[in-house]
Amino acid sequence: MTFVTPDGRPRRRKVTGIKGALRELNNQFALFNHQLSAKVALKPVDFDCLELLNLHGPLSPSALAKQAGLHPATMTGVLDRLQRAGWVTRDRPPDAVDRRAVVVSVTGDRDREMYRHLAGMNAKMDDLCDGYTDAELDLIADFLGRTTAAGKDATGDLAGESE
Repeated sequence: MTFVTPDGRPRRRKVTGIKGALRELNNQFALFNHQLSAKVALKPVDFDCLELLNLHGPLSPSALAKQAGLHPATMTGVLDRLQRAGWVTRDRPPDAVDRRAVVVSVTGDRDREMYRHLAGMNAKMDDLCDGYTDAELDLIADFLGRTTAAGKDATGDLAGESE
């Protein structure tokens, strides 16, 4: 059964439009991140890993590799580049039983450089959000949170198919 909205437009077309808009948003953010990573002399995969560390805090290399969907050997190269460039440190946790245990942390030393390049996008997002009520912002935040959860679930499902 197809639901029809009050204006007569089928609901399915609206949902399809939202899915299309999300695909375009994903593409635009990928392009933005590619440009941003070039500005700070990072490979896109290095930038993605740096973002994961910024979002999820210090992680072990294996946990970061899992979050990024990368092979551990690939992660070693990524971390070597990020550490050489001053973006991250690899430190042994003081309470680690295994002497090989390492935690990767963002240094923050180059945050000013990153924020300088993000300032334009942050200002555009602030202007965009200014056009919405608090209730609308709550709805958008809820939708984006649920979309992220659906994406995580779908990624897990897709990864499970290959096993």
